[in-house]
Amino acid sequence: MSTPSAHIAVIGSTNIDFVMHVTRFARPGETMHVLSSATGLGGKGANQAMAVARLGRAVALAGWTGRDMLATMARTTLEDAGVDTRWLLEDAATGTGRAFITINHAGENQILVDGGANMAHTHTSCPRILPALTGAGLVMMQMEMDPDLMLAVARHARAHAIPVMLDPAPVPAHGLPDALWALADILTPNEHETAALTGVMPVDETTALAAARILHGRGVGTAIIKLGHRGVVYSAPGAQGFVPPFRVHAIDTVAAGDCFNAGLATALVGGATPGQAVRLAAACGALATTRAGAAQAAPTMPEVKALLAQQPEA
Repeated sequence: MSTPSAHIAVIGSTNIDFVMHVTRFARPGETMHVLSSATGLGGKGANQAMAVARLGRAVALAGWTGRDMLATMARTTLEDAGVDTRWLLEDAATGTGRAFITINHAGENQILVDGGANMAHTHTSCPRILPALTGAGLVMMQMEMDPDLMLAVARHARAHAIPVMLDPAPVPAHGLPDALWALADILTPNEHETAALTGVMPVDETTALAAARILHGRGVGTAIIKLGHRGVVYSAPGAQGFVPPFRVHAIDTVAAGDCFNAGLATALVGGATPGQAVRLAAACGALATTRAGAAQAAPTMPEVKALLAQQPEA
């Protein structure tokens, strides 16, 4: 998958996050004060695009915002990071997506999302964002947009020999569209998403590989199962293995999965093997947990390389 000069295309959501830090999550009917709050860029698409840009890879983000102050904030933040936003389109009829995030003292989070413009477009809008894929070495997608739109993008990518990395989060209530499985060259669920998709809760390498076999049976090329603090298991054509977790002090896990995916995509497009790519991705995800916020938590490549050097492979 080595395409050194190619950019990564991200088709996905753009939100503004309203983040609140609390000692504990509120009980039903309870009103409580927060310790602190902040506002920043979020949405899985924007998070992943920002994280790719921070790692030094050219990246284009395609999707929709509203035509409002939140859209201006999002676009400015993305462009300042170097993200190509030519195909981040405005929808005057709907508002920019918003997420309301509560984080407790252990770094765990609860998230409520108002998709806004992210969810206002189906496959009929696909041609408007497809130019972002021209010349791409890989396309990253998530499920914070209409599933039929994601399916249409994946079909276009397959027709043009562009590898598809699918983050199946959040898992749709009725699961992934049947046709999408075989179009996913790389699928990157966490343990809870894996359980929702396969019926197998992965808690270690053995159970994760059992879930991966189910995913392969549905047509998925490479399954990369994130086990949180337990590490990562990967199963690719001709290669499978386990990458242990990096030792860091986690304070906020909101963007860990998105930064992991960005590291994975960047490494694969740069020609890394699956094992090398997963290890770099795991370092990206670990570093993201040491910082507050979503998109702004993404590490740079020098920071990732420093962590890799500090905690070398056993």
